[in-house]
Amino acid sequence: MKRKLQIRRCYSEENDVTLFTGNCLDLLRQIPDGRAQLVITSPPYNVGKPYERKQRLDEYLGFQKQVIAECVRITRPGGSLCWQVGHHVNGHQQVVPLDILLHPLFAGHEQADKVRLRNRIVWHFEHGLHCRLRFSGRHESILWYTKGDSYTFNLDAVRVPQKYPGKKAYKGPKRGEYSGNPLGKNPGDVWIFPNVKGNHPEKTRHPCQFPVELPERLILAFTDTGDLVVDPFMGVGTTAVAAVLLGRRVAGADLVREYLGVARRRVIDAAHGRLRFRPIFSPVYTPPPDAPLTTTPRHFRYAGNSSALAPTARVS
Repeated sequence: MKRKLQIRRCYSEENDVTLFTGNCLDLLRQIPDGRAQLVITSPPYNVGKPYERKQRLDEYLGFQKQVIAECVRITRPGGSLCWQVGHHVNGHQQVVPLDILLHPLFAGHEQADKVRLRNRIVWHFEHGLHCRLRFSGRHESILWYTKGDSYTFNLDAVRVPQKYPGKKAYKGPKRGEYSGNPLGKNPGDVWIFPNVKGNHPEKTRHPCQFPVELPERLILAFTDTGDLVVDPFMGVGTTAVAAVLLGRRVAGADLVREYLGVARRRVIDAAHGRLRFRPIFSPVYTPPPDAPLTTTPRHFRYAGNSSALAPTARVS
């Protein structure tokens, strides 16, 4: 019989899942030094969403600095920290990439704690906000830092199928032999899978939910079974779901009690095999060219016609 998950509000070494309602700093201060193998989160972007209080940019970065310092403290040597972020948009509709603003806060821990940036992973998705005065944003970034130069990296756990599995070496001592790794290829630093919008199977009431596949990949790559994963900005528990599915312990916080109620239900459903989610490494759906949604209406004058020039628009 499967053991019942220990889900509690306050952090304990005995918990399988910790769901703390309140300021994430209060949760992080409950966790002793060096307990977490992986910190993964997507903080508020300070754009005025319902779950956040809009702050001056210096105030926002000051709070992030405190959170990052606590996360560095609780991460063990050889562990990882992953910050998934998009863009802040200021009052002039100017895009400010948050990874550029946040990197110096991590770099400040390089000398004392050996925190080093290993990858800037680009998560690309094909649907989202439709902009009129700039190109529509279709990607966000994941900053992956390690604590030290000897760290956990389970590459084989996240390999993807070779694009040309039948390719053979054409010269050298291995000429004529298959040249690809039989376990698959390194997935690279550009990841393509859908964001959680519309009829996505994971959609909840949260307006900015990331898909389970995002933390799944990071947890598989940077942790082992039984390790502790921490998400300071838990939302509706996507990181917790991924951790439970993969046999890791997890702790997270959120200010919105309703979101953590959703997180608790999702975690329980995941543990019992009832949760609907998009399986990791599923190919992105490509509709057939003759489907109604992919048939170009006649009045779409410029669609698919590179020789036609659209009218010029002036921004003022």
